[in-house]
Amino acid sequence: MAIVLNGFLGNFDLRGLLITVLVLTFSLSLHEFSHAWMALKMGDSTAADAGRLTLNPLKHLDPIGSLVFLITRRIGWAKPVPVNPARFDRKRTMRTSLAFVSVAGPLSNVILAFFSYLLLLIVTTIYLVVSDGNILGFSNLSLTGTIQEFLVMMFYANLTLAVFNLLPVPPLDGFKVLGAALPRRIYYNVLEYERYIGIAFILLIFFGRGIITTVIGRIISPLVWLIQTPLDALFGWIWGLVL
Repeated sequence: MAIVLNGFLGNFDLRGLLITVLVLTFSLSLHEFSHAWMALKMGDSTAADAGRLTLNPLKHLDPIGSLVFLITRRIGWAKPVPVNPARFDRKRTMRTSLAFVSVAGPLSNVILAFFSYLLLLIVTTIYLVVSDGNILGFSNLSLTGTIQEFLVMMFYANLTLAVFNLLPVPPLDGFKVLGAALPRRIYYNVLEYERYIGIAFILLIFFGRGIITTVIGRIISPLVWLIQTPLDALFGWIWGLVL
């Protein structure tokens, strides 16, 4: 399951909404595909057999979760990938295999964020080099601005997805990752209250005066720095050579 907060959305506008929908559609699909792919690597073909080993968003997006996001602009979800731990191979413990499956989704979002920022710098470089011409009949500034807006949102949205889903709260991916290190008794005791903890967590999102958003922002900041700093330095050197 993947839930996303509204920390990177601005005031409503049609173009912004379309870009947001496109970004989240692809990002959530990649997230769920990665869960299915890793589950198959761990020996469980349940998700693959159900047709979830695909980037086709129609296989992953939840109609109710999508509608809730469009209405609230704060929270939404995709269909959870079905996983059957009993079908994992025995190369590692069941909880360790489940941790691998769980971390695969957020990790895919971090990787996508990295390449989104890299592509943003490449697009910016191309624009700076050919800024006197037109591309496909559009103003360079207009076209480049739309592409840049898309890539910036892709960057921050995927970091938000990754960090949010790695929070150690059931039923998020982070708790299943943490579960590989928890004593078995504690892990299963917490799972007994998973539904109630999940409800309390959703209430905290809506009525917690931005606590979750603040926590995510604090965690995202060093990730942004780790990705942007080396890429900015590299392209700063490239711009010094070609501009």
